[in-house]
Amino acid sequence: MSVASSVDRVRAQYEALPYPARDPREEALRLITGTPSHVLEINHYLFAGRLNFARPFRALVAGGGTGDACIMMAQQLADRQSPAEVVYLDLSSASRAICEARAKARGLRNIRYETGSLLDLPTMGLGSFDYIDCTGVLHHLPDPAVGLATLAASLKPEGGMGVMLYGEYGRNGVYPMQEMLRVLAPESMATEDRIAMTKRLIRFLPTTNLFRRNPYIGDHITGGDSGVYDLLLHSCDRAFTVPQIGDLASGAGLRIVAFLEPVRYEPATYMSDPMIARQLSSLPLLERAAFAERLAGNLRTHVFYATRAGFDTVARPEDTSAIPVLRELDGQKLAAGLQPGMPLVANLDGFPWRAQLPALAQRIVKHIDGRRTIAEIYTAMGSEGALPRWEDYYAQMEDLYLKLNGVNHLLLRFRG
Repeated sequence: MSVASSVDRVRAQYEALPYPARDPREEALRLITGTPSHVLEINHYLFAGRLNFARPFRALVAGGGTGDACIMMAQQLADRQSPAEVVYLDLSSASRAICEARAKARGLRNIRYETGSLLDLPTMGLGSFDYIDCTGVLHHLPDPAVGLATLAASLKPEGGMGVMLYGEYGRNGVYPMQEMLRVLAPESMATEDRIAMTKRLIRFLPTTNLFRRNPYIGDHITGGDSGVYDLLLHSCDRAFTVPQIGDLASGAGLRIVAFLEPVRYEPATYMSDPMIARQLSSLPLLERAAFAERLAGNLRTHVFYATRAGFDTVARPEDTSAIPVLRELDGQKLAAGLQPGMPLVANLDGFPWRAQLPALAQRIVKHIDGRRTIAEIYTAMGSEGALPRWEDYYAQMEDLYLKLNGVNHLLLRFRG
């Protein structure tokens, strides 16, 4: 099948069934936030926490769909009164119409809309970008490597990307289902009949079937007809392992700086044997992530940040002028829930992760307001009682940062 033919088939799917389904009227109720492309994450992982939102900033959403990443970024940048421009690009005019309606409901005026394929970027005259979001797109291209290289070529020299790709192990059972449906519901059938046949097959799957036994896949349950089609009837769909993602990124001249959430990509998260955990802790990021992926077996997607810059772009707590920022959490409410001796708990898609927080966690979190630096939080703690030794405070702050950042709750930024 030619590249043009593959692109046309994908375009036709999303014209008929924009995905994910979104109602612009719901913008009045909430802002959908996620990963990648939350501006706090972009700043933390790709600009060492030093991105100045008062300066011009250009972002591209390559494969914008019905607008989740585009609307999130545009709203967060507007809230910061940034002169940024967000460029939306997608094949589907139906999907674009939904994104435009969502932006109109919010009064957003910082989005530029383009209809087309990301493969056409070199001839579109859109210029270069500080940041590119590509969520759930590359795995629907006939040649993902060409797609990523095309995007990377549109980055500024120190720019970066946030990418989501399907994970091979967590999608266990999906691809045998797709193969069966090519027989039961071929493309020659009407779309509604294909969807009906897919639902029928799901209903009558034997208990031994891999798809039925996979508890991590739910788009066919929560995503409506477009979710069913996108998951099981897509004309171009593949998944990746961490090593394959590493090869894909390096082939495009990119360096992966983080997978999210970080704790999911650390073998020690799943390994109770301290000897094995210690041995694995010294491995480079990609090797640790690959081991953790095989160990966990439930990573259905991979979200990562990658950069063209040749230096460390991730903010670090070693600089005590860094400002800890809670992502989508209120420090006072979080502190109230942190009882002494109680662990931090997270459900990692069926794996119960627990981490013991340091003794000062509650006092520290209470003063994380997105304005105080690490050093200023220490001073503020003096207003409520005796100050611990600086060395003890900083060691516990660093431990707290590693654990909260591990589940994507705590990020860093700098003033200016």
